[in-house]
Parts: sequence; structure tokens; C-alpha cells
Amino acid sequence: MFLSNNACLVPTSFWLTGIPGLESLHIWLSIPFSSMYLVAVVGNITILAVIKVERSLHQPMYFFLCMLAVIDLVLSTSTMPKLLAIFWFGAHNIDLDACLTQMFFIHCFATVESGIFLAMAFDRYVAICDPLHHTSVLTHTMVGRLGLAALLRGILYIGPLPLIIRLRLSLYRTQIIAHSYCEHMAVVTLACGDTTVNDLYGMGIGFLVLILDSLAITASYVMIFRAVMGLATPEARLKTLGTCSCHICAILVFYIPIAVSSLTHRFGHQVPPHIHILLANFYLLIPPILNPVVYAVRTKQIRERLLHILKAEAQPK
Repeated sequence: MFLSNNACLVPTSFWLTGIPGLESLHIWLSIPFSSMYLVAVVGNITILAVIKVERSLHQPMYFFLCMLAVIDLVLSTSTMPKLLAIFWFGAHNIDLDACLTQMFFIHCFATVESGIFLAMAFDRYVAICDPLHHTSVLTHTMVGRLGLAALLRGILYIGPLPLIIRLRLSLYRTQIIAHSYCEHMAVVTLACGDTTVNDLYGMGIGFLVLILDSLAITASYVMIFRAVMGLATPEARLKTLGTCSCHICAILVFYIPIAVSSLTHRFGHQVPPHIHILLANFYLLIPPILNPVVYAVRTKQIRERLLHILKAEAQPK
């Protein structure tokens, strides 16, 4: 419901369009989106269960993988149920507070995930460049502290976003958000007031998270590759690099969709709106789907444990 204030309006709720321009296809789009969401949920819960029961996986890299799995579950669950409700039931309406809460969870946990990737890069750096001290440096306590630091950083960085909107932007031109979820800029662009603070803060957070984290991860891998190239035999180099392959794949799966979505949003003015929205949804779905697949395929212990479980289930009782 809206309260009028001259040409602008004071919203108590917003209207999410879903995928603008493809409204007639919403019921069909629900099939791939619901399938991908189901795969993401099952895959990440499976990873959590396997690492919990397999004691050989109680190592820093796999504890970080558990954190990634939880984050991916939060990210996908922050958006997909509402999107599917729009597709299936036409539930476009979302309360203002619910919208801001969704915004916080999406951006906060995307920031936390970037922090976990940075922590994983540090883990790989210590494991390869200073292997004798790996177990003493990356203790269970240290892993927990790194995870907590990533979470607190996400809350600290993203917490002000919905607060700034709530306190500074009360008037809007329309209640219709041309998006499938409450993305920060999608909401801010509807405001009647001065959005300079919101724009600058959003760009600053994007720089701190995406640019600085990716630079730090790149720097760690430059040092890792230098250490690997110093190994005596090609077999030793390949074996050592193999321990980093999952992490590298997960990083690419996370950062590439975000980079593509951000670039098309800021510079792809000729790109149709539905492409923008589909890309924005894919970057929240692709990592939760592919991370469990990458680690299940590339990690011997996870792969063997999964095969053991599947064989046990297939045996007649």
C-alpha cells in the first residue's frame, strides 16, 4: 500500500516483477530454476554430511568448504523461494522490511563467501609455501576465527546498506522493482531523493570486496606458483597444483558470473532487461550448484565416500 506525497510515494511494500519481459514464460522458467535450486540444496547438504562423517576430511580446506556450503544454501534460499512463488502463485508483493532483509542477506553472504575464498587462498599458500607450519598455523581455532572474521566483515560492510535506504530514502517514484529480488541498486534507482551516498557506498563496498579480495587471492597464487615451479620434478608440480585445482575452479565459478553481471548492469545499456535479471539470478545459483560438483569430482575422499553411500543404498535389504 502507498501513501502519496506529491509526485513521489511512501511505500509500505514493493512489487517484484520476476523476469521483466518474460512474464508469459514464468511457469516454464520455473522448471529450470526449481531444478537448479533443488540440485544446489541437495548437493550442499550432501557435502556437509559427507565431511561430517568422514574423519579424514576434518582438515582446514574442508572446514572452509563446509562454510561455503552453508553460505551457498543461504544465498540460494534468500532468493529462489520468492522467485518460485512469483512464478507459481503470482506472489509479487514484498513488504518493505522483508525487501531490505532479503537485500541484506544476499549482499552480506556474497561478501562472506568472498572472504572465505580469501581464507582458503591463505590456507593453500601456507600448505604449499610453508608446509612444515601448516598444521600449527591453520589450527581448528584459527579456521574458526577466519570464518568468523569473514562473517563479521560481511555484516560490517553490508549492514549499513538497508539502514541507509530506510533512513535516507523514504520517497519512491514507483513501487515496482523490475527485478526478481531486492537488489540494492534496483531499489535505490526508484528513489526520489539524492542517492549519491547510496551509490558511493555501494561502489566502495564493491571495490573493497571484489577488487581487493581478487587481488589478494591472485597475489597468493602468484607466490604459490613460484613455489611450485621450484619443485624438482614435473610429477611433484602437478600433484601440488592438483591440491589447488578445486579452489581455483570455485573462485572462477564465483567471480566470473558476478563480474559479467556487474559489467552488463553498469555498461550493457543495450542488453535487454530480462538478460540482466537472468544473469543476476544465475550468479546466485551457479556457485551453489557447481561447488559441490567440483569438490565431489576432484576430491578423492569425498568421491569415494559418496560412491560408498550410493553402493550401500543400492544393495538389496
